Amino acid sequence: MAVNLLDFDLDGLTAFCATLGEKPFRAVQLFRWVHQRGVADFDAMSDLAKSLRGKLAGAAVVRSLPLLSEHVSADGTIKWLFDVGQGNAVETVYIPEADRGTLCVSSQAGCAVGCRFCSTGHQGFSRNLSTGEIIAQLWHAEHRLRGTGGRPAGERVIDNVVMMGMGEPLQNYGALVPALRTMLDDHGYGLSRRRVTVSTSGVVPMIDRLRDDCPVALAVSLHAPDDTLRDNLVPLNRKYPIAELLDACQRYLDRAPRDFITFEYCMLDGVNDTPEHAQALVQLLKARIHCKLNLIPFNPFPASGLKRSPRERVLAFARVLQDAGLVTTVRKTRGDDIDAACGQLAGEVQDRTQVQERMARLRLLPAVGGREVIAIVPVATGAPS
Repeated sequence: MAVNLLDFDLDGLTAFCATLGEKPFRAVQLFRWVHQRGVADFDAMSDLAKSLRGKLAGAAVVRSLPLLSEHVSADGTIKWLFDVGQGNAVETVYIPEADRGTLCVSSQAGCAVGCRFCSTGHQGFSRNLSTGEIIAQLWHAEHRLRGTGGRPAGERVIDNVVMMGMGEPLQNYGALVPALRTMLDDHGYGLSRRRVTVSTSGVVPMIDRLRDDCPVALAVSLHAPDDTLRDNLVPLNRKYPIAELLDACQRYLDRAPRDFITFEYCMLDGVNDTPEHAQALVQLLKARIHCKLNLIPFNPFPASGLKRSPRERVLAFARVLQDAGLVTTVRKTRGDDIDAACGQLAGEVQDRTQVQERMARLRLLPAVGGREVIAIVPVATGAPS
């Protein structure tokens, strides 16, 4: 069966070309044709030797993902739905901004972490994406958008990639790292390490591995100032509690391309948004780690049972953090009219984790401040492969 060249970073492509009897410079040429120019037809790669083109025609393909739909928001945000087979589909979002073009990329069909406020987690988990399926989202978006919006035909459109789509990237580590290396490679997409962000719910061992293997910007889904509340919102916290997570973040800063970690905090009405929560967050972070807080207005979906914090409360929460000296921003909601905003990506998932059965076992527990929040009763499940 023909191999998909999107599955290879440059080292992998060099090794593949060696099996064809070709020298490393041929891999560089081929890599440029595929990623910089977006060419999938080997016959169109004019500076490749005819003999190599003949070998490639029988051994390899450049295979993107079948496109199921494209939706464009009133604010210019674009959401694509891609078919990844066996009844699964993943979503990718392009967010145009004045100073950059950001692509939000998925790493799994579904997600096994099951955060309460995330639509993807409520769909369950099917499988990891391959490196080629991760890169295909960038490959499609970059070359679909070139020459649009008054840009010169060859000018790069996407200069910021965030691994914040469907899935927990660090639970698909083997496919993630070659994809990141392709994004960063000057012969590929040439992205800055500061402009490629991996967002994680807190897989501590993989944070340490990423620091050593391919350090890029790191964003951590925190969402609570203490373990009691975070256990309920981010079930992975039961395995890797906040203290362990913050220690890993501190270690990551030793090699990170930025001198801070971004902590994401989804604002949930009556759950984690009181002044007391803000003060607890200050006590947790201020003296411990150099960081930036990104407050995210919750984007509701019916299965969550949660509501968005009023804007006035979000701004008051931000002021507490800012007054304490923590750099804090409030994320602007984009693409919510096409369900492309943060936390809304769901796609289509053939769930292997029986998430609906587990959700049926929800029970109420007392929470911080005397309120009640829904907690997920732990159920033993295998980790995704």
